[in-house]
Amino acid sequence: MNDALIQLLVLAGIAVFLILKLRSVLGSREGFEKPPQPTEPKPVTRQFEVIEGGPDLDITDHAAEGSDTARALAAMKQVEPGFSVNTFLQGARGAYEMILMAFERGDLAAVRPFLAPEVHESFAAAIAAREAQGLTVEANFVGLRELTLQSASFDPATREAEVTIRFGGELTSIVRDKSGEVIEGSATEVKRQRDIWTFGRVMGSSDPNWQLVATGE
Repeated sequence: MNDALIQLLVLAGIAVFLILKLRSVLGSREGFEKPPQPTEPKPVTRQFEVIEGGPDLDITDHAAEGSDTARALAAMKQVEPGFSVNTFLQGARGAYEMILMAFERGDLAAVRPFLAPEVHESFAAAIAAREAQGLTVEANFVGLRELTLQSASFDPATREAEVTIRFGGELTSIVRDKSGEVIEGSATEVKRQRDIWTFGRVMGSSDPNWQLVATGE
């Protein structure tokens, strides 16, 4: 065997050794090797432009957009940016119960700051007439089944605002005569009462309290 053939065999042996070594280290693509996983596309984030000047839900939740009431409420907010219709209605709910019960029980002292002079005089006169007949009232507030903003008005010259609300209250009431006999009502029978009250205030003033300026049914 000549030298050239021997060198060829040696090189072939070295090549086979290197191939086997590489297979043992790197592995083979045969058998159970997992195929390459496809790359998941990155989520696309959309940018939404916020459009200013849309409807004020604090107003449109209670008054039709573009109505006289909605415009009046918007004008109130321009004069007093901190004014909120929702917050006002929450306060009106509490005021209704407090004033109604004060009238039923014949004691207006606690609610005097929340009554316009004309309304106070009217309530006081009704209480006085009741007392003159020797009648007393025992009343308990059960709950409120309706509270609806009916209308609103605003005078930009005087900044006087008025908001009219329709209430539907439920209460128990007993009327007793001088001898203590029940002549009207029941301690267990719930009476439904509907009232339409108008509250007024000068917007932007330091006094945050609204006053009851008119009543109706």
